[in-house]
Amino acid sequence: MRTIVLFLAFAAPTFGQTSATDETQIWQLEKAFWEYVKANDLEKYRALWHEDFVGWPFVSFAPVRKDHITDWITANTSKGISLHVYSIEQLAIQVTGDIAVNYYRINFTWANGAGREIRTDRIRITHTWIRSHGTWQIIGGMSSPVDANGQ
Repeated sequence: MRTIVLFLAFAAPTFGQTSATDETQIWQLEKAFWEYVKANDLEKYRALWHEDFVGWPFVSFAPVRKDHITDWITANTSKGISLHVYSIEQLAIQVTGDIAVNYYRINFTWANGAGREIRTDRIRITHTWIRSHGTWQIIGGMSSPVDANGQ
């Protein structure tokens, strides 16, 4: 009995630290996600997504799979505009084992080649991440415009 109690006493802090470390990793990956969009680095952007991904972006009339995850980026870059600036409002994250669900709001502005701001989008995002082979990837998600109050 004494061995079990000692094990739990030493192991309990480790479990909490792992969750906090995982949360930090997920937030860093979310920030990388937007940096890849800003740089128009579609290869690195695609690497964030699991092969079995399905999600519903606010720009699509129906859920999409991984083969369409860059459509919203190329729809803008084909018009000569790219992501100019963004700001993330972190709202909540829950990591349970190898699954993490992340919630945030983001404001992002598109600009033309001369740097003139064309449009600002304000959306809510939910991403579900899965740890597979030691790497976190997005396996599900949904986004929608914020409400009239920006919430």
